[in-house]
Amino acid sequence: MRGPRAWWRGKTTPAKVETYVRWSFYSFPVIEVATFGLPVVGTVPMPRAGWLVAVMVVHAAVSTVCGARALDWVRDDREQPLGLMWAVGGVSALIGITASVLAGRDPDSDTATALGSMFAGVLIFGVGMITLGMRERRSGLYLIAGLTAGSGLLMLLVGPGEALATAIAVLVGTSFFAFTSFFSVWLVRAVYELDAARETRARLAVAEERLRFGRDLHDVIGRNLAVIALKSELAVQLARRERPEAVDQMTEVQRIAQESQREVRDVVRGYREADLGVELAGAQGVLEAAGIVCSVDRADTAGLPGEVQSALAWVVREGTTNVLRHGNAGQCTVVLKVTEGQVVLTVENDGIRATDGDGDGERMAAGAAAERSAGAGSGLAGLRERLAIVDGTLEAGPVGGEAFRVVARVPLGPEAAAGPAGGSIAVTAAAGAVREVAS
Repeated sequence: MRGPRAWWRGKTTPAKVETYVRWSFYSFPVIEVATFGLPVVGTVPMPRAGWLVAVMVVHAAVSTVCGARALDWVRDDREQPLGLMWAVGGVSALIGITASVLAGRDPDSDTATALGSMFAGVLIFGVGMITLGMRERRSGLYLIAGLTAGSGLLMLLVGPGEALATAIAVLVGTSFFAFTSFFSVWLVRAVYELDAARETRARLAVAEERLRFGRDLHDVIGRNLAVIALKSELAVQLARRERPEAVDQMTEVQRIAQESQREVRDVVRGYREADLGVELAGAQGVLEAAGIVCSVDRADTAGLPGEVQSALAWVVREGTTNVLRHGNAGQCTVVLKVTEGQVVLTVENDGIRATDGDGDGERMAAGAAAERSAGAGSGLAGLRERLAIVDGTLEAGPVGGEAFRVVARVPLGPEAAAGPAGGSIAVTAAAGAVREVAS
């Protein structure tokens, strides 16, 4: 069985905040009965004291259910608990009227003081639970004003001094608990909205990658298809005139088609060069915008080969996305070092979560759109494939049970510089040849 610590650590930050708020309000009825109900037993004769405590216990129970349903309503899991809110208000009014009448019969004894405290306590805690389910703060202010005036008038049965003291106590107490309720509701909604914004930010990052992927494909396919179309047209014109140059043009079409296949594979697998420095700066900005403290310690990336930069940039990009989507991190550290003929990139965050038993941490990485389109795997397996192209390795796993660390190592070697021929020149030349033959 999972222990309390594992149960707590398995929750997201919004769920932790909600749990803290819920159990705080669940404890209020217990405090209410212990503080304002039990003292009545020693001052009010039996069986009146027993009945008063019993009614207060009922009030506490109804208030607890009302608070739980109100928090469910805040999370859009239930309808607004209007019936329970009226029930809490009715029981509070019943206890208050009964306490004021009993206190009025014996205004000079400790009984009046205990009953007055009981009256104020019931109203204070009752308002705290009722305001959890209110849509507008203005309604809560009206409720506080009405209860303050009503409690003062009821306690006039005891005396003007007691009426003023009770009214002030009700005003201060109900205002404090109403503010606590409104703030708690705002806090729960805010943390869930921030969590949804974090998920949206991660989806936008994936959408941006899809757009980049689409632009790259358009550039490669569009340019080369234009060249193929023009050269094919030229070959047709030459073939109709039985000129041998048609074979050369079709050979060139074949070469361009094969080159296009290679470039498309490079785009799909994400092997086109990326700027590692830009990825590091972007990762820091995105994580800090999400409220995660991010520190980047990096060496100069200008001298690194393009293939090495591209592979490490993918580690940074996917690691950042994974911290946002799958982690519960408060801090993230990115370190890039060039030592002993190799580049070492370390991405570590403190947002590790309990897994469902797979034990390999593969859920850590969320596949980017380009990677999913390529069908080359996802997560850590996909990163290992990218690093394998440059003879790199990847290590990933929990560290000390509190953090998750990804370490990529790439040996430095001579960079093979290669680039495709200029597509615009080929298009222009082919178009000119077509016009020449056609004329």
